[in-house]
Amino acid sequence: MRHGYFGPRGTFTQMALARWLGDDDALAAATAYATVPAALEGVRAGEVDAVMVPIENSVEGGVSATLDALNSADPLAIQGEVLVPITFVLAAPGGVELASVRTVGTHSHAWSQVRGWMARELPEAAYVPTLSTAAAAEGLAEGGATYDVAVCAPLAAEVFGLDVLADDIGDNRSAVTRFVLVGRPGQVPEPTGADKTTLVLYQHEDHPGGLLELLEQFAARGINLSRLESRPTGAAMGSYCFSVDVDGHLAEERVGEALVGLRRVCADVRFLGSYPRADARRAQVPATADDAAYADARAWLRSLRT
Repeated sequence: MRHGYFGPRGTFTQMALARWLGDDDALAAATAYATVPAALEGVRAGEVDAVMVPIENSVEGGVSATLDALNSADPLAIQGEVLVPITFVLAAPGGVELASVRTVGTHSHAWSQVRGWMARELPEAAYVPTLSTAAAAEGLAEGGATYDVAVCAPLAAEVFGLDVLADDIGDNRSAVTRFVLVGRPGQVPEPTGADKTTLVLYQHEDHPGGLLELLEQFAARGINLSRLESRPTGAAMGSYCFSVDVDGHLAEERVGEALVGLRRVCADVRFLGSYPRADARRAQVPATADDAAYADARAWLRSLRT
């Protein structure tokens, strides 16, 4: 398979792909894309078979660029996920002293996770946004950057030959980012009992109780939601869709029944895949909602109709 990732080299996304592949040669052959939308378009255009992109951070929540790009254009499918603990360093070209730093370049998600450290150690430093943490490091290495130092992954500092002025500067040492491998729709991975399904739900119109109507489809079937976010559709002000992760697999009766219910009450349901959870945590399924309970209920209804 041909793989890609949200680049450049040295991003946490490349680290996630390395964990997924476990093969140095395959990682070296992977294509780096400058933006998340470009990576996903690379899959749609057939340039690569699958790409690794960030979708959720334990501090900042959902990655809007990924959620929006998945919701638009031709459907794609999530094939798996990887969790990567996030550790930041402050990197600079040789000769730069911490006391001389006036500007810091990094991605917005990274900046939000080091604000406390910056307020304590570099209170006068101004923030300069970059496309990624690795792009910030690459800009310093190439020269001509509009900032003095970069907040990036330790790998990026190593890849681009920068000095580390301070390490482990994140405000939350338990921070984790979730990455997903995205490909074209096809065969859904087999259920493992510890699975996740990602959906995007569109309402017919905004009305009182509209979100409740959608949530009831899950609650009535004993399905837990591990993520729920609203995203603008772009159609008009106040027009939103809902991006959700649920505990369960398309092959399970309760999840299938929920999809049938959602299909009835939604203007559109975009299925983005069922895949194994990275943490292997099994869903807690009530006895009244397991496959056997649905089979029994279906057999009972069939007996009444015949």
